[in-house]
Amino acid sequence: MEYDTAFKTISDLGRLLATREISSVELTHDYLRRIEQYDRRIGAYLAVTADLAVDQAECADRLLARGEGGPLTGIPMALKDILSTRGLPTTCGSRILEKYIPQYSATVVEKLERAGAVLLGKTNMDEFAMGSSNEHSAFRPVRNPWDFDRVPGGSSGGSAAAVSAGMAAFALGTDTGGSIRQPASLTGTVGLKPTYGRVSRYGLVAFASSLDQVGPITRSVRDAALVLQVIAGWDPRDSTTARADVPDYVAALDGGIRGLRLGLPIEYFGEGMSPGVEARIRSAVDAFRDLGATVEEISLPHTHYGISTYYVISPAEAMANLARYDGVRFGLSSAGCDIWETYANTRQAGFGREVKRRILLGAYALSAGYYDAYYLKAQKVRTLVKAELDRAFQRFDALLAPTSPTVAFKIGEKAGDPLQMYLSDVYTVPANMAGNTGLSVPAGLSEGLPVGLQILGRQLDEATVLRVGHAFEEATGYSADRPDLSAAAPA
Repeated sequence: MEYDTAFKTISDLGRLLATREISSVELTHDYLRRIEQYDRRIGAYLAVTADLAVDQAECADRLLARGEGGPLTGIPMALKDILSTRGLPTTCGSRILEKYIPQYSATVVEKLERAGAVLLGKTNMDEFAMGSSNEHSAFRPVRNPWDFDRVPGGSSGGSAAAVSAGMAAFALGTDTGGSIRQPASLTGTVGLKPTYGRVSRYGLVAFASSLDQVGPITRSVRDAALVLQVIAGWDPRDSTTARADVPDYVAALDGGIRGLRLGLPIEYFGEGMSPGVEARIRSAVDAFRDLGATVEEISLPHTHYGISTYYVISPAEAMANLARYDGVRFGLSSAGCDIWETYANTRQAGFGREVKRRILLGAYALSAGYYDAYYLKAQKVRTLVKAELDRAFQRFDALLAPTSPTVAFKIGEKAGDPLQMYLSDVYTVPANMAGNTGLSVPAGLSEGLPVGLQILGRQLDEATVLRVGHAFEEATGYSADRPDLSAAAPA
């Protein structure tokens, strides 16, 4: 039964549960066996909550037996370890929070619990979400299920790898500069970054507060719509959430895209993109035209400034957010002879190299004499990027672009060159700077590895982005591609 269920979508599993062809307890044990079988090699999980998962599955089965529950009831899932979970460790992939156990759960976690989803565990990640490869986890790197010598992308690489390898039906990640969409692209999964404010950030451990957003990683676009339906909405505990109605995302999927106008930014096809990725994206454009959509080129000249602007603003916000880890209130504490030495010792011992690098960048950008030259100017450019996208969406219903300029790269290939690593997010960062929604869907293979197509949409218009992605998925079938995991299984 394990291999019959591992790569099924939420919709497929929901039908099996509803007809009682399988119980949630049986399904949960299937996924736990797969985690035991494959995750020693992949490293997607930092903690597996087997006992809790079985308890939740038993509750879900009782609901289903009474004909109650919803589309996520009894469905096993995983959470990026940056989302607070009451009574369970939340490490953010960092030694400084290795023993931290929150006293409350994030709003999205509470919503999934009320929906009857089953928590399999917390997934690995780049420390405090700072990375594009999942090599910056303080505990161990995550390996791509498609090629164990390659990265799965980051910082939500653990969530993406878990879904790609059939070790969770879906997972939540966070996207600050592309950290849902880029790993989804590299692992052949679907990744949705909602509009900033569409999903509550309460209980999300902050990296860059004006950029972070929670979203799903799934096996299909329909699954992404199902999860977003549950986690979206205004939250009185998060003042940045939008007081906007949540539409029926699933109902909007099947409207077709004939007559839609789609833009193709020419700046997204520049130096650094691999020929194989460009070929797959050009092929995807042809598929959209065959489906009846109009695709026209558009220029977004401020795209070139997105990545440099992001790496001024996000480290500045990170520096401020990470100041709370002082060795006094929670987490790791390395005692010194006074408070200042304790503070310094704790941060020296608890933070990894990439986190320290970004703290230094942020402190520099905000320091006297450099604030106007760097941080203030970056915020002005951010406004230009947003205005440019706003103008584009006056002409087009959505924009098409690559998600990542390359397929998954080798572990260690970019570890010694931070600038090359940062460029992995060059196509995803603008949506975060502007607060728009973005979706990555599988677009076929290059060099035997997944390529992701990115669909960008207006703010709070996830329905259109999901509809465009669903039409492409149905026409091409690329989301059905799966990795060969035989090399990950123990002998």
